Amino acid sequence: MNLRNLCDHQPSNNRLILFTVMTDKLEDGTFSDNRSTPVSICFKDLRSVFKLDELGMEIARIAFPAALALTADPIASLVDTAFIGQIGPIELAAVGVSIALFNQVSRIAIFPLVSVTTSFVAEEDTITDAGPHDTIKEIETLENGLTLDSEKNMLIPLNDLGDQKMYNNLEQTSKSFDIAKDEQRKKNIPSASSALIIGGVLGIIQAVFLILAAKPLLSFMGVKSDSEMLYPAQEYLKLRSLGAPAVLLSLAMQGVFRGLKDTKTPLFATVFGDVANIVLDPIFIFVFKMEVRGAAIAHVISQYLISGILFWRLKEQVDLIPPTLKYLQFGRFLKNGFLLLTRVIAVTFCVTLAASMAARMGSTEMAAFQVCLQVWLATSLLADGLAVAGQAILASAFARNDYDWATLTASRVLQLGLALGLVLALFLGFGLHFGARIFTKDAEVLRLIGVGIPFVAATQPINALAFVFDGVNFGASDFAYSAFSMVIVAIISIIALFILSSSNGYVGIWIALTIYMSLRALAGFWRIGTGTGPWKFLRS
Repeated sequence: MNLRNLCDHQPSNNRLILFTVMTDKLEDGTFSDNRSTPVSICFKDLRSVFKLDELGMEIARIAFPAALALTADPIASLVDTAFIGQIGPIELAAVGVSIALFNQVSRIAIFPLVSVTTSFVAEEDTITDAGPHDTIKEIETLENGLTLDSEKNMLIPLNDLGDQKMYNNLEQTSKSFDIAKDEQRKKNIPSASSALIIGGVLGIIQAVFLILAAKPLLSFMGVKSDSEMLYPAQEYLKLRSLGAPAVLLSLAMQGVFRGLKDTKTPLFATVFGDVANIVLDPIFIFVFKMEVRGAAIAHVISQYLISGILFWRLKEQVDLIPPTLKYLQFGRFLKNGFLLLTRVIAVTFCVTLAASMAARMGSTEMAAFQVCLQVWLATSLLADGLAVAGQAILASAFARNDYDWATLTASRVLQLGLALGLVLALFLGFGLHFGARIFTKDAEVLRLIGVGIPFVAATQPINALAFVFDGVNFGASDFAYSAFSMVIVAIISIIALFILSSSNGYVGIWIALTIYMSLRALAGFWRIGTGTGPWKFLRS
């Protein structure tokens, strides 16, 4: 018997009391729906998946700009690839190896930094949000010429005080509050300062490492000393590495803005920088005849533009000067960052190994693989916009122990992720056959791209769910599970890559990558579906 029927069978004077008691019991978890299981979170409110209610609007407000910003850089890389493809297949393959290497090394530093920063900033902003608001209300009360009688809890006009001395004191206090109000326009977010310092240091380390170790790293990727790809690949990688500090700083700042639920600012900065890249590419490549060097220089300039814009906007909103070293909370960053570093190394090794195996097959196979991989990642990152929204909203919900809102948020972003993946699968399944000629005119490369298209298209729903599950678990600060589960996924996937690439060649690599993404999605689903870790409240 449900609550309404139970109330209907009671005398009218008892209904209100019974309803109140039952409501309290439902809120504290005494009465629960035994038919509900943790796995049902994926199907909760399924009819409302596209509803623009409060939650739907908040997800859209965060996810849409975030998705556009996330895909802007891969699209810029695709533009680089399209311009370089006009030079020749060797240069296309060489730059493909360098981009894959640069991106994978960058992810080792970027992913833990951005993910941890987003969660920490969202938590800190939620916890401290009420304090400054209340203080500003008090300031505005004094500015309006009123004061508060603490005993009667009512406002009294200052001219009723009858004490000129007190009036002067209050006037002086109001001036002090004016200064305080200006300072409070900037938020005190410890994680923002920490993220910028760590991002800058890691960026410099990455640049030095890639420049000094370019040749051995390319050799590991399959570009040996006698390869015709070595010189253009090495040239591109060294020049592009000069932009590593800007890349890590800009992405650290994007993590801060995501935690503040502001994804419009990163979008503006990224689009501005990438448009500059697209404009500069043909100038440096063809007008100045710098070829692959020109593409690298154009990309580096765009990254410093993005970083400068983000820093200018961030310093207007957040106080970035830490009062003490303890304020920076480096220990908290390092503990959780190390867990995600383990996870990213596992992810990076899988994708890098796949690119390396394609490069060892020859420049034709690597060129085709590069085009498919860039499209695969660029479209899949659209789902990462939903992951960003889920992470930011969930981190805030968990910070205030609002488990109902956390459940609704996880359900909605997972359902939207699956829907997005299905749309992308249809779009790529038909569109990539016609769009492949944008990247190359080589007949053999085009044939191999056609072989990879079914895998790129069919895996989109799986990829979308995998990315969204990552955001959901990061929002719950479940970094340990995310790290350990990915290590297991990587071990299985690496074994599959070796076996399938040796037996099925180019096709085997794509089969192994499909297995890899399927296992990633399954690992994310397992945590929520079993109601363990931070999701144990789903079993109550």
